[in-house]
Amino acid sequence: MSDFTSSFWPIFISAIVIGGIIFCLVVLFVTSKSHDPRHTGQSTGHVYDEDIVEMNNPMPRWWMWMFIITCIFGVAYLFLYPGLGTYKGAFGWTQVNQYEKEIKESNDRIAPIYAAFTAMKAEDVAQDAKAMAIGERLFMNNCSQCHGSDAHGSRGFPNLTDNDWLYGGAPEAIVESITNGRHGMMPPMAAAVGGPDDVKDVAQYVLSLSNSEHDVNRAALGKDKFTSCAACHGADGKGNQAIGAPNLTDDIWLHGAGEAAIIDRINNGKSNQMPAQGTRLTPEQIHVLAAYVWRFSNSTAAQ
Repeated sequence: MSDFTSSFWPIFISAIVIGGIIFCLVVLFVTSKSHDPRHTGQSTGHVYDEDIVEMNNPMPRWWMWMFIITCIFGVAYLFLYPGLGTYKGAFGWTQVNQYEKEIKESNDRIAPIYAAFTAMKAEDVAQDAKAMAIGERLFMNNCSQCHGSDAHGSRGFPNLTDNDWLYGGAPEAIVESITNGRHGMMPPMAAAVGGPDDVKDVAQYVLSLSNSEHDVNRAALGKDKFTSCAACHGADGKGNQAIGAPNLTDDIWLHGAGEAAIIDRINNGKSNQMPAQGTRLTPEQIHVLAAYVWRFSNSTAAQ
């Protein structure tokens, strides 16, 4: 698909590029004919500070030939490579193809390094010092921007060092999360719950599930209205890892704790997405990275 949305722009760009080369050649031709290289030392008649005379000498031949060669190179480049609007060039070169070629070459070079870990279980990989050194670099380059260098996360980005897993903390689940990404979405539930007072009652009941500070009377009123939320979070509020519904009983709040934060979630919902890494990392790299992440919440493997 072309980046151009109108046929005008390819023509416009091509005209500027070709016109610029032609203009340079014309200027070079005109200036080379303005002076006779057989006669040097001719004055233009301009004198500065009484003894500085502007001479009308021709340009050096080597400079002129360098200029001509540069223009010829520009024409050859534009013929072989894309540079004139939508013209793809004789070689058919693209940035995407070049990127994919370099990625493949890089993956081919590092494949032997990961080969030793491919047949190992993630639990065993997590105890291999060399694999964990590689996993740390993979994590720092691809995961720490969101989850933090210590993997403790921040608001909106899960803590990977505890046992509170939205989609499961088994190595296989972590591999799936890294490979395909995750898209957690809670729809606005205010209309299903009722009016503003009903939303507040449900928020108080949700707080009560984790023994957080709450209004007992409002929580009792919100219990029946929580049925609208139970389809995802379960009747007991313990969540559902199959769909990424958070556990509401553990006092771990990904998007903020307290009544105001819960009311905001009920009223406005929430959409949170982890990008897929399967197109950036090889399965072998993901295997090592998953073992590294799994190790965070399994202290015995880290010893």
